[in-house]
Amino acid sequence: MGRIRILSDQVANQIAAGEVVERPASVVKELLENSLDAGATRLRIEIEGGGRKLIRIADNGHGMMADDALLAFERHATSKLRTSDDLLSIATLGFRGEALPSIASVSRLTLETRAAEEDSGTMIEIAGGNILRVEPAGLPVGTTITIRDLFFNTPARRKFLRSEQTELSHIAALVTHYALANPAKHFELHSATQSLLTAPIAATNADRLFQIFGKETSSHMIPVVAEIDFARAGIPEPPPWKREADYEPPAPGFLRFSGFVAKPELQKLNRNSIYIFVNGRLIRDRLILHALTEAYRNIIPPTSYPVVLLFLEMPPQEVDVNVHPAKTEVRFRQSAFIHDFVRDTIRTALMHARPAANFLQALHNSPVASASLLVDVSPLPGGSDQQGLAQPTFDPQFPATGFGSEPAPTSTDVAAFTLESAAVPPSPGRLSFNEGSIPVGYDESSSIPLEPEGEARTLNALATLRPLGQLQDSFILAVNEEGLWIVDQHVAHERVLFEKILREREVEKVQRQRLLMPMLVDLLPGQMIAFARLTEELERNGFEAEPFGPQTIAIKAAPVGLEGRELERMLEEVLSVPEREQQVENAEARRTRIAASIACHAAIKINTPLEPAKINWLLAELAKTDHPTSCPHGRPIALRYSLKDIQRAFKRI
Repeated sequence: MGRIRILSDQVANQIAAGEVVERPASVVKELLENSLDAGATRLRIEIEGGGRKLIRIADNGHGMMADDALLAFERHATSKLRTSDDLLSIATLGFRGEALPSIASVSRLTLETRAAEEDSGTMIEIAGGNILRVEPAGLPVGTTITIRDLFFNTPARRKFLRSEQTELSHIAALVTHYALANPAKHFELHSATQSLLTAPIAATNADRLFQIFGKETSSHMIPVVAEIDFARAGIPEPPPWKREADYEPPAPGFLRFSGFVAKPELQKLNRNSIYIFVNGRLIRDRLILHALTEAYRNIIPPTSYPVVLLFLEMPPQEVDVNVHPAKTEVRFRQSAFIHDFVRDTIRTALMHARPAANFLQALHNSPVASASLLVDVSPLPGGSDQQGLAQPTFDPQFPATGFGSEPAPTSTDVAAFTLESAAVPPSPGRLSFNEGSIPVGYDESSSIPLEPEGEARTLNALATLRPLGQLQDSFILAVNEEGLWIVDQHVAHERVLFEKILREREVEKVQRQRLLMPMLVDLLPGQMIAFARLTEELERNGFEAEPFGPQTIAIKAAPVGLEGRELERMLEEVLSVPEREQQVENAEARRTRIAASIACHAAIKINTPLEPAKINWLLAELAKTDHPTSCPHGRPIALRYSLKDIQRAFKRI
């Protein structure tokens, strides 16, 4: 007898279930996407036992006719593909036809559906992949799918599920994602004991953001919008592409970016508050995450993460969504171009906004205390708040859904898409958003109340500051018509020097000073290897150094302002980066890292008295910088105690 045999449909479905149905949240994701593809405008999700006992999703979509309802449980039966060419232009969230048969093979499933063309609906019961009952039923137009006893016939899979609260938190985060991406649809999420999320139809993405996360978070978000023509950016336009009638992507050949990015003062401890959608599809993509990291480089600390709600729209032929069974990973045809477009769009928006940190919020909303924007699934005495929305909080025991909860990508993860190795020849330097693009910046149509009571917290007012003096010879106190400002003199000078070094480095006019006697610095073997690798970049930043023995270097010249012990510390810092990270570090990251280190060690220190002329010079130079928000390492530079805050504190208003 031969060794090779064909698997039964039941076994094949259970194997597919292992890829598609990882946990209860995976079931919710597949069914939600089917509801959205069906044109539903109202979705209700009910959960019991963290999804083990019950998952019920009811929608008001177009439903299914009786024959289609039965056919939907056949493997690879789908209404969304006809030929292999359709795989190149997928404009729906689901398309493989694996979800329903896979879910039905590991649960007890009941389908209730009716199409508008039929007078009665259809009810189907399936257990473990076996159809138990099919009969007509009086039902409204739409579809309701009830999943009970998930993994009842695969106890090994059930054993690996986490606690009920953990699984429920994954589902809550997932529904929150899709509610953010679809403001024109009504979402409800209910557990056995409480209403976790109620999100009525909202007019815009800005309204939905405000609706779910509230005034405090939305006031710290900067709306951005940009659009660019692939052809004018020097990239060939893709062939004609197909789409469903109700899908409204950008014009053929265009890439549209829209969304909201956090001001630097709003930081998180993980990436759970980064929401990325491509053509309405929730994804986790290392290329986009790396672009976000680069956009915030030298603006927030490397161990912190921003809050981002990002929508990318492009012709379906520009993105391959058929690279992962769960459809959560994608591959872009023009990966380097899209990476740079996202990075530069956000960077430009942050430069334009120049947000200022509020003094009181800096005291009460430190980044360390704020980890995520996940919906809290712990029991609440009063259920939800008065608006019907669960308060978005975080419990460190319950990680976010898999979409964005893994550790941040290392340099190794992104080495594959550096500009040098990109499949598409990039245009020289950074993208310039001119002829083929819409200007980047605020989205004026946004209805988010960016600041309470119409206040505009930006750092454009730095040029009007009148210094009062120093506090503990470390902080500059200044005033203007907006209120009282406190400026950290060290990080302010650090930002000024950092941008000056990068400008001079760009035109190869870095100022250096020759030492009277060469300075000898002893290094470890690993640091000597790093020195050999960084010698050229160090020279371009004003250093003149050479080996002086097996473990010593002789420094003959250094950047202006860097001397003595600070010079030695700066070199030790630059050369102590782990070798693995240095090997995959791209040129720009290396350049900014060295510039940031030079600026930090050359800057004015705390506990240093400053003359009035020096204070005036420092504030004037800070006002001229591109990013007066934070130092290159992410620490805030200036805090403002607004006039209204002062009046409120003294009970004047």
